[in-house]
Amino acid sequence: MHWSDIADDSLAVLRRGSVIPAHLLALDANRALDVQRQRAMTRYYLDAGAGGVAVGVHSTQFAIRDVSLYQPVLELAMETVRTWEPIGGKRALFMVAGLAGKTQQAVSEARIAQSLGYHAGLLSLAAMKGVSEDELITHCRAVAEVMPLVGFYLQPAVGGIHLPMSFWHRFAQIDNVIAIKMAPFNRYRTLDVIRGVIAAQAEDRVTLYTGNDDHIVLDLATPFTFMRGGQPVSVRIKGGLLGHWSVWTKRAVELLDRIHAAIDAGPLPPDLLALDAQVTDCNAALFDVAHDFHGCIAGCHEVLRRQGLLNGIWCLDPNEGLSPGQAAELSRVHDEYPHLVDDAFVRAHLGRWLA
Repeated sequence: MHWSDIADDSLAVLRRGSVIPAHLLALDANRALDVQRQRAMTRYYLDAGAGGVAVGVHSTQFAIRDVSLYQPVLELAMETVRTWEPIGGKRALFMVAGLAGKTQQAVSEARIAQSLGYHAGLLSLAAMKGVSEDELITHCRAVAEVMPLVGFYLQPAVGGIHLPMSFWHRFAQIDNVIAIKMAPFNRYRTLDVIRGVIAAQAEDRVTLYTGNDDHIVLDLATPFTFMRGGQPVSVRIKGGLLGHWSVWTKRAVELLDRIHAAIDAGPLPPDLLALDAQVTDCNAALFDVAHDFHGCIAGCHEVLRRQGLLNGIWCLDPNEGLSPGQAAELSRVHDEYPHLVDDAFVRAHLGRWLA
């Protein structure tokens, strides 16, 4: 499958920039898949106005592959997307599947995702730690032969590897690369990606998405201009594929719409720029920055548990949970930034999603 095979309306969703939540995993007290609540989460994202969902990614827990849940979880999300009538009616979506492991596994997962109807694969390179840049590019090319790729710069704190500008230059030259999610949580490394895309002359084909949950608003609001052949080339990060946006998704959609409108109208108002620090403060609680991201998935689970979408915060790894003080921090940011939470929206529709 080549990116040119994607339906124009779905491709337009990616290109204009959308909210793509990194789908969480609903488990019951026995740490088995809770199908009802997994489906309810997908319905929530669609009703909130998300442009699609990313399934089988870090927030879905990479360990789903160890308990034979990879394909069932991807199938459930796609079945829900196809059968659900979102608020406002059916619309085009862009669906992303997480791809992980060494080449044989990543290619196998790409074949599964492609057969289920996913538009692109978000390729994690964490399993390739220690190999050469040439080997990384060979790996990426092999997976890109199966389906379009979204590059993924995963922060080292949760298993990612350092990927220099030279890698991103070569990666962006792969014709079936359609986007890149930048999530190194590092300004310098984020610029490496953007410079690589511009150097590859791929800025029209490769749409940039932020995965920097610690810097969401300014990533989306900043024009990035670098020189190529003596001429300035400007690009923007169009949307977000974010674990942070797996919660309070309705507000995320409104925020991205506001940023897009402000960019078109210009200049950006100070109160919009001020949201960057507020959103980052929320993320510090969600992702448990105080404890080096130990509770990053459980923190998101806790928000949905409080809203009623989840019954508990169980993760596949029994050692994953909230860190000391994290629950209090979640309460603090919830109360201090009511304009960033969507409790009322969830209350109004929860029964419908769980039906």
